[in-house]
Amino acid sequence: MNIDFEKGNGLVPVIVQDNDSNRVLMLGYMNQQALQITLETKNVTFFSRSRNKLWTKGETSGNFLHVEKILTDCDDDTILIKARPAGPVCHTGNDTCFNEFNPSIHDDPGNFMAQLEAIIADRKENPTVKSYTASLFERGIKRIAQKVGEEATEVVIEAMDNNIPRLKEETADLIYHLLVLLAARGVTLEDINRVLKQRHSS
Repeated sequence: MNIDFEKGNGLVPVIVQDNDSNRVLMLGYMNQQALQITLETKNVTFFSRSRNKLWTKGETSGNFLHVEKILTDCDDDTILIKARPAGPVCHTGNDTCFNEFNPSIHDDPGNFMAQLEAIIADRKENPTVKSYTASLFERGIKRIAQKVGEEATEVVIEAMDNNIPRLKEETADLIYHLLVLLAARGVTLEDINRVLKQRHSS
């Protein structure tokens, strides 16, 4: 790997991509020392231009970026790192710094599950008085888990009765409450996606 650090006055941009989903997670910068530490530890380390120092992603939060592969572009002046995030990547608590799943800017109907996950996360962090979702978080994990159990039972009943319209409604309720339960425990859809992919490949 022959990186041209001179072109950027000792720094090169680094794009970090989720190894499993290929989502772009963040952009940072590295100097030669940061790259060397990253290669040795397998945890992504950057050079902070504002603080003028090295920093390892996750050193305070525990949300490390575990390196799977390091690639360079055709000019050898940009690095692409494919990594497995140990938790949310953005300082805002989002999985990515690029707000891919912010409902206000990402209106793909086919991806509404991710949009709903983002809405639920927002209600958890910014609760409002009239929000049912916020009220569930306030009542705690026991009540949330109870609701998941209730909705799962309703799904079974409607499936046994062959009531398709009601089956769809109850399934939607189950999925919603399950997403709330996952959010309460800090589990994301991406976490579940990884488990499913691992099972499929094994």
